[in-house]
Amino acid sequence: MDRRKTTLVGVALALAVSVAGCGGNPTSTDTGGGGGAPSDTIVVGSANFPENELLANIYAEALKAKGVKVSTKLDIGSRETYIPGLLDGSIDLIPEYSGVLLQFFDKNATATASDPVFTALQKAVPSKLTVLNKSSAEDKDAVVVTQGTATKYHLKSIGDLKPVAHSLTFGGPPEFKVRPDGIPGLQKHYGVTFGSYKTLDTGGPLTVAGLKNGQADAVDLFTTDPSIPENHFVELADPQNNFAAQNVLPLINKSKATPTVRSALNAVSAKLDTKTLTALLKRVYAKEDPDTVAKDWLSSVGLM
Repeated sequence: MDRRKTTLVGVALALAVSVAGCGGNPTSTDTGGGGGAPSDTIVVGSANFPENELLANIYAEALKAKGVKVSTKLDIGSRETYIPGLLDGSIDLIPEYSGVLLQFFDKNATATASDPVFTALQKAVPSKLTVLNKSSAEDKDAVVVTQGTATKYHLKSIGDLKPVAHSLTFGGPPEFKVRPDGIPGLQKHYGVTFGSYKTLDTGGPLTVAGLKNGQADAVDLFTTDPSIPENHFVELADPQNNFAAQNVLPLINKSKATPTVRSALNAVSAKLDTKTLTALLKRVYAKEDPDTVAKDWLSSVGLM
């Protein structure tokens, strides 16, 4: 799910260094260049899609409510960019999704259910980082088509695309083309090979528009996206579990995970579920300020 880009070579080097010791173009934030955050401040980052920015605001406001000094670097980009930022200390904390994060750190991971994914993830993260408690809130990638396309080709599950995909265009973020649960996963688990790939955004307005106007016949959207029911899109079933469990959780620099920080973030995870996340995201898509939405919810559940 996530997505500004460093080069893949740079990412590989960064991860190689971390192992040895253990879902775009830049916009408002630069995570490069080292120079860690002040020791008394938690720098909360986010990927470049609305839900992740909302979650980052929730984490930031929950920490502030406990007296923790916080700054934010939102809309960083893809996992391929912000993981190096976490490793070099230029950001400290980011909302993550258990399944795709596990596959990022362990390309051979096979766990798909929630608890096994979380157990494997705790072992897979680099030594400088740690994951805190997972929430029950879950947001998976999904292969989504229009109702018209579903009817025309009798599509109910991803596998139903196999005989027709060669004549169709898939739309999604650039990283979906290479991630294990992206195009390679659809080919591996379902034998689905699309005729072409249209680079759009990460589960955002470009992807929704691309599906609606026919630029793409099938796209990668997130299961909490309110545009799916609003546009009567069809989410194709994933019986082979190409998309593993994706529980929302905090990924944080271990050195910044003090008892106060852990307690505040784990309290968020204890309260956050999928229904709540979907409702909050709907407000963000309706152009409400994500920080206001975050504060409203934290106040409603007694966390600020």
